[in-house]
Amino acid sequence: MRINSLSIDDVIDILGSSPQGLTEEEARRRLSEFGYNEIEELRRELLIKKFLEQFTHFLAVLLWIAALLCFIYEYLYPGEGMLNLGIAIVAVIFINGVFTFIQEYRAERVLRLMKGLLPFRARVLRDGILRDIDAKEIVIGDIVLVGEGDRIPADMRLIEAESLRVSHATLTGESEPLIKSPEPWEGDLLTSPNILFAGTSVMSGHGRAVVFATGMRTEFGRIAHLTGTVTPGISPLQREIRRITRIVGIIATLMGIMFFLTGFIVKRTFFENFLFAIGIIVANVPEGLLPTVTLSLAMGSQRMAKRKALIKTLTSVETLGSVDVICTDKTGTLTMNSMEVKETFDFNEGKIFIFPSLSDIAFLCNNTEIINGELRGEPTEIALYKWAATKSNIQETGRIKEIPFDSERKRMSTINKIHDRIFLLTKGAPESLFSICSHILIKGERKNFTPEESKRLVDIYNSMMDRGLRVLAFGFREIKEEELRGQDIEKNLVLGLQYSRDSSIHSLCIIEDSPSLNHNADTCR
Repeated sequence: MRINSLSIDDVIDILGSSPQGLTEEEARRRLSEFGYNEIEELRRELLIKKFLEQFTHFLAVLLWIAALLCFIYEYLYPGEGMLNLGIAIVAVIFINGVFTFIQEYRAERVLRLMKGLLPFRARVLRDGILRDIDAKEIVIGDIVLVGEGDRIPADMRLIEAESLRVSHATLTGESEPLIKSPEPWEGDLLTSPNILFAGTSVMSGHGRAVVFATGMRTEFGRIAHLTGTVTPGISPLQREIRRITRIVGIIATLMGIMFFLTGFIVKRTFFENFLFAIGIIVANVPEGLLPTVTLSLAMGSQRMAKRKALIKTLTSVETLGSVDVICTDKTGTLTMNSMEVKETFDFNEGKIFIFPSLSDIAFLCNNTEIINGELRGEPTEIALYKWAATKSNIQETGRIKEIPFDSERKRMSTINKIHDRIFLLTKGAPESLFSICSHILIKGERKNFTPEESKRLVDIYNSMMDRGLRVLAFGFREIKEEELRGQDIEKNLVLGLQYSRDSSIHSLCIIEDSPSLNHNADTCR
């Protein structure tokens, strides 16, 4: 069944639900049949088993043999210091094993927190009544309401959406939010705009959807299943250490045998030859190799942890260091999913003009919200909000309307009432705004947006794109109240550009191309 290609009525019918949601009785029955909506832990090893594994790898076994030979030597020939050496080797094995176990246990405990990516509470319709329930009690067929700042509790098919954008960063690594709509889609499920996946986050808008998969049956659950069932291989470092320790062990043993046999030639007793052979073997065992390798890897993992990179096993540090090329489809996949305004450039040579400035538009044409003391919204809008909040002193008396972003228009507009005046504020892709701007302001002078001026800006735009910068355009104009009833009000703007850099940490560079005009002018910035 391709649930993304079905109509809304067919989806509700197939899942045995209704626009009013499930009844409480049916929800309880399905909960007992399908189980809780939660991520299960697979193949969790006993702690004692994981602890003992730190003392049974090849190098540790070689050191155990060396320690045993030391104790045998001390027993047969006491007083020559072999007891202290044996105790030191055992201490090295034990301290190293405990340290490695603690390091890897901490990392694994953090990895288990991926269960926390699913929300604890959810809003569902039951018997036509909106209820706030524990997210793990969600069942297939439930109608779930989602809004800005929410995390998606299960895999769901959209049935209603209003300016809904969802970030798939936790699922795919992509930083850009995706526009969602309830219309049927014939493509792949993972790329369907009418599907909401468990563990993803709503960046803006709101909607409602019907659940079609819960718990381990979700895409998020399948990823968790893979992480729990994959069989870890041997890292390049482990393979090399095994090779070296085998070579050292063989050489030490051969040297011990050689000196043992040589002792008979020089007329020494069996016990003298045996003890001397033990000493030769122990002397050739690299007792310091194990703590040296562990300490080096631990320091590397700590440095990576400070940069928010979690290492599950210490040997993964060296494995990552062995990588020569990383192939990825988009730069955003390897970023921290955050942006920051870095700099401004003004074609108007630093002149100061009256409202509205670039910071005013960035502040008002923005859906960022403060929830529980945290900024919630898209990374780009959060960056603009942080930057503009420190520069804009505008007092907004209310947003009248929003024309949401869509993939065809490639822009977003808001209509705001400020000081008893009404303004249209727009931001979006430059090529989208080029078509609706009629003027540009340079050094305080309002000029027509001629083909020559357009070509100049396109050249600037392309040069910035060539440097790996993302580019947005801003615009606004004052409108009359009767225009609010019109359908086409995004027109006759004056152009301004904003550039944003895409790097390992998204940094946003604002390039201010034009200031605002006077109070009576239609202006874009």
